[in-house]
Amino acid sequence: MIVSDTSPITNLAAIGQLELLRTLYQTLRIPDGVRTELEASAVTWPGQADVIAATWLERRSITNYLLVTALQRDLDLGEAESIVLALELKAELILMDEKEGRHAAQRLGLRPLGVIGILIEAKGKNIITEIRPHLDALRQQAGFYISQKLYNYVLVQTNETSKESYE
Repeated sequence: MIVSDTSPITNLAAIGQLELLRTLYQTLRIPDGVRTELEASAVTWPGQADVIAATWLERRSITNYLLVTALQRDLDLGEAESIVLALELKAELILMDEKEGRHAAQRLGLRPLGVIGILIEAKGKNIITEIRPHLDALRQQAGFYISQKLYNYVLVQTNETSKESYE
């Protein structure tokens, strides 16, 4: 059981890699708030049509609105609902990129994984052969911030560059 926030879906869709999510996880559960964010954008974004058409993104309603309200002190609606849905479904993993959301998820006993972690997992399972082009696409096409230090670290960890070139 995997729950996802908006960011991993939209960022992978923006670089043409939405299918990685289905290949890795088969079905993703998303709360109503995330589905609304995905569909309600007044501005179109790369991969939006693919996301809206993805039948393997299963919309679910949450029941603990009090916890959503409490989490919204620090998080947006999609993040708060994703965390609550993951708790309610006893999800093994929650896909989320935003630092505050990941910290809140961890404090509540959930295991968050962001888009970079998803790419690392995909490479580890030989679904993709290289991470570097996907990191570059995230930066250039999706506008996803990746510090140079993290970029270099990921390349070392995935054997795409030597440790000496990282230091």
